[in-house]
Amino acid sequence: MTDFRALVLRQDGKTVTPAIERASFADLPAGDVLVRVSHSSLNYKDGMVIGGIGRLVRNYPHVPGIDFAGIVAESTDARWKVGQGVVLTGWRVGEMRWGGYAEYARVPGDMLVALPHGLSARQAMAIGTAGFTSMLAVLALEAHGVTPGSGDVLVTGAAGGVGSVAAAVLAKLGYRVVGSSGRPETADYLKSLGVAEIVDRATLAVAPARPLDSERWAGCVDAVGGTTLATVLTQMKYRGAVAACGLAGGSDLATTVIPFLLRGVSLLGIDSVMCPTVLRQTAWGRLARDLPQDLLESMIETISLEQLPEYGSKILAGQTRGRVVVEL
Repeated sequence: MTDFRALVLRQDGKTVTPAIERASFADLPAGDVLVRVSHSSLNYKDGMVIGGIGRLVRNYPHVPGIDFAGIVAESTDARWKVGQGVVLTGWRVGEMRWGGYAEYARVPGDMLVALPHGLSARQAMAIGTAGFTSMLAVLALEAHGVTPGSGDVLVTGAAGGVGSVAAAVLAKLGYRVVGSSGRPETADYLKSLGVAEIVDRATLAVAPARPLDSERWAGCVDAVGGTTLATVLTQMKYRGAVAACGLAGGSDLATTVIPFLLRGVSLLGIDSVMCPTVLRQTAWGRLARDLPQDLLESMIETISLEQLPEYGSKILAGQTRGRVVVEL
């Protein structure tokens, strides 16, 4: 084989156009491990890249896809053997270098994590970057001391990829989970994940009228940002913590220092792109243990490479639910 199928983005002026093409192995970036990709996933950032939004990609032609799972096809890295299952998330793959929307990918061995025991490649990408980020947020709340006995934990954007996994994991761990969503049709889905109560996202998307509101949340996994995050900060309980891991509602944060000074609230930043390998291994191990696989299956919608441009637009418009897996 001298080439393989890939979703290739090309730029003409300010317009970015996606198309399924045959790509050459010679075009792949440098790296000591060649992976035969079986599955990838669709994340919010992938939608931005496919749509040419945010200048995340500087060089074209480009193959997007910020995560993938598959088996090692070739390796000059002693840690990785041919036939071994591997997972990649982050490291600016799919942005700065070619990513997972192709039948093959070449990367440095340092970027890979072994496929966790008990998870298939499909399940790993059903988790994907969004679910991996969720687990990092849960780990951060745990490290801060938020326990099931501390009180309600809010998950914003609960029907999305990050929110779905966060809700399912937190419920499995014994937390009372409150989910924020603006789509009434997802109520049954959220309850099936273990969400005990649903609040309308519109109530959180209004700018706070005062620096402190009634104490409601012991912890929060926030995938929305913007005004929602500003409002949530005013509602945190004393010594509560928010794990901020998304900006679907905007990157600006109009708030005051009052919640931090008078209630000791902590804002925990979650970075899944460059986090250390040891933390990655811990997070994947916990996902394999703490995310119920039957619930994971209920989150999955499977699509092909050809459907990615359509679904890239859908995820940006908030029209996807759960996790979208790309089957190569």
